[in-house]
Amino acid sequence: MARIAPTTSWLRGGAVAVEDGGRGRRGIVQFIGEWEAPATRRITPCAIFLRPEGGGVEWIVADHVTLTPG
Repeated sequence: MARIAPTTSWLRGGAVAVEDGGRGRRGIVQFIGEWEAPATRRITPCAIFLRPEGGGVEWIVADHVTLTPG
């Protein structure tokens, strides 16, 4: 299971809930993995893939600093 950094040991796939302060949303971490931005072709090795708690459309967070335990 991928992890971001020692200071964010709480952030891992299947985390109960996280707050995405950058978007004002709350979600569940599906997994952490590589993601390539379609517009820039820039690769983020540890992007966080989230989905709303009740289900719905997944969103991707490239920089984990906006996330906090929820």
